[in-house]
Amino acid sequence: MGATRLSHTRWDCSYHIIFIPKYRRKTFFKEGRKEIGEILRTLCEYKEVELVKGSLSADHVHISVKIPPKLSVSEFRGYLKGKSALMVFDRFPQMKQERGRHLWARGYYVSTVGVNKDVIRKYLEQQEEADIIEDKASQ
Repeated sequence: MGATRLSHTRWDCSYHIIFIPKYRRKTFFKEGRKEIGEILRTLCEYKEVELVKGSLSADHVHISVKIPPKLSVSEFRGYLKGKSALMVFDRFPQMKQERGRHLWARGYYVSTVGVNKDVIRKYLEQQEEADIIEDKASQ
């Protein structure tokens, strides 16, 4: 398994997150798309979240991320949407005039991207076998 390490934890928490701009406006075009993508990448780095893959369509954002277990998905999503809105309005002041202080809609979609059940079953069987061997050795 492709686990990452914290001081006392090994983890592989992958998520697929989708969120949209307020009123589903077709907001992200050409040069703005590239800069908004850079903003999202930068914010992920700040929180030590690995951005595995991202896609910025004209009216929604898809990202695949690995979020450390010390950070909840909801907390990260709130941070990402809140800070990115401020940064986007700084770079594109005309957007702030068009829509007030709201860039993103309130809702979002999230799903886990987990390992295959067969991989987990095999891992557990190997652990069980290792425990049996260790128990016999200690007797």
